[in-house]
Amino acid sequence: MAEIKASDVAKLRQMTGTGMMDCKKALEEANGDFGRAQEIIREKGKLVASKRADRETKEGAVIAATVADGDGTKGILVCLGCETDFVSKNAEFQVLAKKIADAALNTFPADLAGLMAIKVDGMTVEELVTQQTAKTGEKHQVMFYDKLEAPMLSIYNHMNGKVSSLVGFSKKISADAAKNIAMQAAAMAPISVSKDDCPQEVQEKELQIGREQAKQEGKPEAMIEKIAQGKLNRFFKDSTLMAQDFIKDGKSSVEAYLKSVDADVKVLDFRRFSLSE
Repeated sequence: MAEIKASDVAKLRQMTGTGMMDCKKALEEANGDFGRAQEIIREKGKLVASKRADRETKEGAVIAATVADGDGTKGILVCLGCETDFVSKNAEFQVLAKKIADAALNTFPADLAGLMAIKVDGMTVEELVTQQTAKTGEKHQVMFYDKLEAPMLSIYNHMNGKVSSLVGFSKKISADAAKNIAMQAAAMAPISVSKDDCPQEVQEKELQIGREQAKQEGKPEAMIEKIAQGKLNRFFKDSTLMAQDFIKDGKSSVEAYLKSVDADVKVLDFRRFSLSE
C-alpha cells in the first residue's frame, strides 16, 4: 500500500472539500491514486444522498439575480435546499448556493435538468450538491429553478434568504419603482399578473368553492352563480398582482401605482419562490 502523507490528505481535502478522515480513507482505498480517491468520495457521497433521499429540505437559500444582455435583460431564480437552518447559514452552503445561481445566470439553462448538468469547478452542479450532502450528512437539493427575459427585470431577495422574486417589465422604468413591484410579488404571493392570465383550472376551482359556500349558506338557487362570480372577483383582487392593494400605501392597487410611474409600462411576467410555503 502506498504511503499516505498528511500533505496528500490536505491536498485531496482542498480538491474536494471533504473532511480529513474521509480523504485519508479514500486515499488508502485508492492506494494513493488521487483520481480514484476523488471517485471514491463521489461514490460515497451518492450513497449518503440516497440514504437521505426521503428527507425534507425545508431550509436553504433562495436567490434571484439578473444580468444585462444587449438591449434586454436576463434573470434567474434558484433555490438550494437543505434540512436545517443551521446548515443553511453555513458559509460553505451559502458559497455553493451562490455558485449555482451564478452558473444558472451565466449559462441560462432551459430547465432544472439543464442546470444540474452544468459544470462548475470541474464537477456538475448535481455532483457538487451530492458532495455537499456527503460532507454534512444532510440532504441538499436544488428545489427550484426558473428564468425570465424582458426589456427590464427587477429582483427582490428578502433579507432572510427564504423568499425571492423576479419581475419582467415591458419597458425600462425607475429602479425604485421596479423594485417596489418585485417586493410586492415576494410579499403577497400573487398567483398571476392579472385575471387575464390566471389559469383556467384555478378559476374553475374558485367558482366551485363559491358555489358550495353559497349552497351551504342557503342562498337561492338563482343567485348561486352570481355569488360565485362575486367571490371569484374578490379572489382576483386578493391574488393577482395588478389588482392587489399596493403594500407600500394600502390606498391604491398595484396597477394604479404602476400607471402613476409610467402609463405605458406593463408587467409581462414574474417568478417567485418561498421556502416557507
